[in-house]
Amino acid sequence: MTTLTQLAGALPGAQCFGEATLTGLEYDSRAVAAGALFVAVVGERFDGHNFLADVVARGAAALVVERAEAVPAGVPYLLVKSCREALAPLACAFWGNPTERLNLAGVTGTNGKTSTMRLMDAIARAAGETTGTIGTLGATVGETALPHDRTTPESPDLQRLFAEMLAAGATSATMEVASHALVMGRTAGCTFDIAAFTNLTQDHLDFHKTMEAYEAAKGMLFRDYAPRVAVLNTDDAAGARYAASNTAQQTLTYSPSGQAGADIWPVDVQLAVDSLRFTAKTPLGDVVVRLGFGGTFQIGNVLAAIGYGVARGFSPETIAAGLAACPPVPGRFHPVQAGQDFAVLVDYAHTPDGVENVLKAARPLTPGRLITVFGCGGDRDRTKRPIMGRLARELSDIAIATSDNPRTEDPERILDDVTAGMAPPAPTSEGAQVYREVNRRKAIALAVGMAKQGDTIVIAGKGHEDYQIIGHTKHPFSDQDVAREEIEKCLSH
Repeated sequence: MTTLTQLAGALPGAQCFGEATLTGLEYDSRAVAAGALFVAVVGERFDGHNFLADVVARGAAALVVERAEAVPAGVPYLLVKSCREALAPLACAFWGNPTERLNLAGVTGTNGKTSTMRLMDAIARAAGETTGTIGTLGATVGETALPHDRTTPESPDLQRLFAEMLAAGATSATMEVASHALVMGRTAGCTFDIAAFTNLTQDHLDFHKTMEAYEAAKGMLFRDYAPRVAVLNTDDAAGARYAASNTAQQTLTYSPSGQAGADIWPVDVQLAVDSLRFTAKTPLGDVVVRLGFGGTFQIGNVLAAIGYGVARGFSPETIAAGLAACPPVPGRFHPVQAGQDFAVLVDYAHTPDGVENVLKAARPLTPGRLITVFGCGGDRDRTKRPIMGRLARELSDIAIATSDNPRTEDPERILDDVTAGMAPPAPTSEGAQVYREVNRRKAIALAVGMAKQGDTIVIAGKGHEDYQIIGHTKHPFSDQDVAREEIEKCLSH
C-alpha cells in the first residue's frame, strides 16, 4: 500500500493536506475506483478539476489539484503547480520506479519505430531474455498482450505496464517513444539504457509547428534522459546532429547507405518482396542478416536493432538468430496473396518520407506497373498532404487518392489538399494516371480491377489498422481483408 504523504515526497514543493491509503492512480475520471488517487490534469478539452465531485463519489481516496478551492470538503489532497508535470513523478513513485529494474531501450524517429522495436525485441529473446514491448501495435510481455491505445501511453499507464512486465518476469523492455510523449512528459522518470533514432521527416507539424521544434522534441530522448548508449542514424542530418551533441555515455552510429565513419553499415544487400539479406559490419564482427520480410527501408531498421544488440554485448550469432526469428511486422510491406498474378503490398506509410520509401522499395520488385492507393488522415498535419500527392504521382504509374481516417474533417476537403499536389506542372509532363475515389473500399477495388500480371499494388496509410475513423467512431476496416475480398471477387468472375 502507498500513502498520500509517501507520494508527496516525489514532488518537491507539493503541499499535502490530509492522509489516505491509496490503491490506484488515475487521471481519467471515468476510470476511478475506490481507493484511487485522482490527478486533475488540465488538458486541451477537459479540466480534471471539473470532475472532482464525481471522482469522490466514485470512491477516490485523495486528489492532486492546482486549485485548492475546487476540492470537496474533507477530502485529502496534494496541491501542486501543474498536475500535468506531477503525473509522471507520481506514477513512477506509485509503481516503484520499475524501469530502474528493467533494461529499457527506447526508439524514436518519424518512421520505422515499430519495426525497429520488434527487431530489438527478437534479438533480446534470442539471448534468452523474457521481454516486454510498448508501441503502436500495443504492449506485450512474453507472449501475452497488454492492451493500450497510444504509441506511448500516459505516464500512469506506462509505469503500470512496466510494473506488470516485472511481475511477469521480464528483464528487458523496448518501447516506441513518440515526440508528443517527450514534450508532454509521459516518459519522464524512465531510465533508458539504450536510446535509438531512425530518421526525421515531415510529420506532426499540427503539433510541433516547425521541423526545428520537431527535431528538438525527438532530441530530448538523447539530451534529457542520459542513456547509457545512443544508437543513431547518421545518414539523417538530425541523427548526425544528435551524434555531435548528446548526454549518452557512448554513441554508436549506423549508416544504411554505407557512409564512411559509421560504426555499423551494410554490404552485399539482396532484396525481395518477402526477404532481405545482407552482411552488417559492426564493432563486434560481421552479422549475417537473413530477414523474412522485405523493403529497402528495413535496412536502417535492422541496423538500428543491430546497434541495440551491440550495445547489449550480444554476440553476432545471437543478433543474427534474433533477426532471423523476427516475424513480419503487421502492416509493414505486408504481402496479400489470394491467387492473383500481381503483387499487393499493404503498408503503414502515412508520411511523405514513408510513401517515398515504400514506393521506391516496391519499384525494383515490379516488372509491370506500380499502382498506389493512399490517403491522408484528418485532423492532422495538412501541409504534408500535397507533398504525399506529388510523391504518389511521381513514383507510381497509377495513383489513386482516397480516404484514410478522415476523423472529423470532410473527406472531400482532405482529398482537395492531396490532389492539389497531384496536378501535372505542364500538360506534357510525365507522371502517373491520377484517380480520386473518396470511398476506400471502392479505391482498392478500382486498383485490383485494373491490375495485370506483373503489376504491384501498394495500399498505403493504414497498415495494421483494422478500423477506419469517421467522425469520432471506429468502423471495422482492414486494408488486407478488403484487398483479399476484392481480389477474390475479381477471380470469381
